[in-house]
Amino acid sequence: MKSVELSPLTRKLSAFVALSKDELAVLDRLHQRRRTFVAGRDMVHQGQSAHAAYILSAGWVCSYKLQANGTRQIVDFQVPGDFLGLRSVLLRTSDHSFEPIVEIEAAEVLASDLLNAFAQTPRLATAILWAASRDEAMVVEHLVGIGRRDAEARMAHFLLELGSRLALVGIGSREGFDCPLTQYHLADTLGLSAVHVNRVLRQLREQGLVTFRDDRVTFHDFGALVELAEFDPAYLDQTGPLLK
Repeated sequence: MKSVELSPLTRKLSAFVALSKDELAVLDRLHQRRRTFVAGRDMVHQGQSAHAAYILSAGWVCSYKLQANGTRQIVDFQVPGDFLGLRSVLLRTSDHSFEPIVEIEAAEVLASDLLNAFAQTPRLATAILWAASRDEAMVVEHLVGIGRRDAEARMAHFLLELGSRLALVGIGSREGFDCPLTQYHLADTLGLSAVHVNRVLRQLREQGLVTFRDDRVTFHDFGALVELAEFDPAYLDQTGPLLK
């Protein structure tokens, strides 16, 4: 029980509701099938059926859709404490793929396990629905960013969102966070070319706002970055050290 109390998912859900011992016990059972996945090999393929969902314990994953011409659009990144494929497992067929960016640790969750957990602990089910609703709200923000924000604001907003998500599970702060993403990941996420991503990151660094170097995002002027991005964290429905 002790390990699940300290898990990123527990920490995340506890931002919504204080979990009881019974709810923690159910959550512990969902963590029983622990697995390790190597970087660069899809865990779930777009169009795959009869697959499991996963609870990410350590590492980063990207979820993406492939286009007919071979290009990809990264829909989002999953960080510790996130579910992978929750919607897809309930819909029976995955509408996108999941690829570990680094070696990860995750707990495999079968659809039957998930439905049993929801039946046993409705309040835990509500907390997981809250987490899924945050994910949906983030996808909406990404759509707005690609459609309406200029490149600098788009990048700034994305980095602030990542920092907020990581702060919720104790691995991000106003100073910054470790980040394994490449400029190609950022390009496929933000609808920019890799060359444009490089230019935007340089501009933000030269303005004294943020530096992304050597797998580390460092915030230099947090308030000015928030102002540039017009970052309103209300859609994340959280409080924490990054948002104070």
